[in-house]
Amino acid sequence: MTQPTPYRVLVTGSRDWANAELVWAALNDVRDEALTAGRQLVVVHGACPRGADADAAHWAEIGSQFATWIKAEAHPADWALNGKAAGFIRNAEMVRLGADLCLAFIRNGSRGASHTARLAEEAGIPVRRWTAP
Repeated sequence: MTQPTPYRVLVTGSRDWANAELVWAALNDVRDEALTAGRQLVVVHGACPRGADADAAHWAEIGSQFATWIKAEAHPADWALNGKAAGFIRNAEMVRLGADLCLAFIRNGSRGASHTARLAEEAGIPVRRWTAP
């Protein structure tokens, strides 16, 4: 019998996103959706050391200690190679790899998170957005 494909959730967000509880609540909902569907949960994020990416990485780290079916997939931007475009290149790559859902946490109109959410929508990936001033 074949295993179901993993439920991939792409998390994008402002590096100054300050509401970790909201990120965790959104991921708890997604965890329940994946569990109900009997699928492994893969949390895809951009590996920023602060903000929504860090919140998602921390959630996945804690979750994987209790549920072996929760995994994280980090995609750090290569600033040395790609300069100022590194974040946008990384975001496009994460979308290109595919996801079942994108969670976007956008503060102050964040260009990077807004870009990723737009690319996800264009790729047919459903996007759930949260915004903050």
